[in-house]
Amino acid sequence: MSRMILETARLRLREMEDGDFPALCRMLQDPVVMYAYEHAFSDQEAWDWLHNQQRRYSRDGFGLWAVVEKATGEMVGQCGITWQSVGDDRQMPEVGYLLERAAWHKGYATEAAQACRDYAFDTLGFQEVCSIIRDNNLPSQAVARRNGMTPRGTLVKHYYGMDMPHLIFTVRRTELEKEKWNGVADSAIDKQ
Repeated sequence: MSRMILETARLRLREMEDGDFPALCRMLQDPVVMYAYEHAFSDQEAWDWLHNQQRRYSRDGFGLWAVVEKATGEMVGQCGITWQSVGDDRQMPEVGYLLERAAWHKGYATEAAQACRDYAFDTLGFQEVCSIIRDNNLPSQAVARRNGMTPRGTLVKHYYGMDMPHLIFTVRRTELEKEKWNGVADSAIDKQ
């Protein structure tokens, strides 16, 4: 049985296991879902992806987790935290997300990403997290913004023989705390 990590109103996030391979392939082998990667994965690439997450769980204590709909018990995506290079030999924890097409436009990516951001701050103790997103991936950029993130840099990833420009979105714990306190103050003023 895989380890449960966290729960939201509609989702459960848990460690992926080998039995999740077919659900994972619904994402990784769908060219529409994988447009930001410029190719759909082969079976071997999908297995490598899954086993890489399992190595991350052992090594780092986190990785991309299975996103499971509570209502159906089906894995519909993956979301979690991974170490990523943000240039100049600097690593940052990244909140990453990828959902199968049938789960798009339901708010799941935002719901899972916000839960992972909070887990990174509250459970793992990070002070800042990022999301590194292709410059042409507007839906993922919108999720990052809803996650309180702001674009603060760029980098170019070299993948499959191509240069792929990316934006580095980040949010700091202090920014969220300030936003929360401003919301409390605004609410108190509204009640006066």
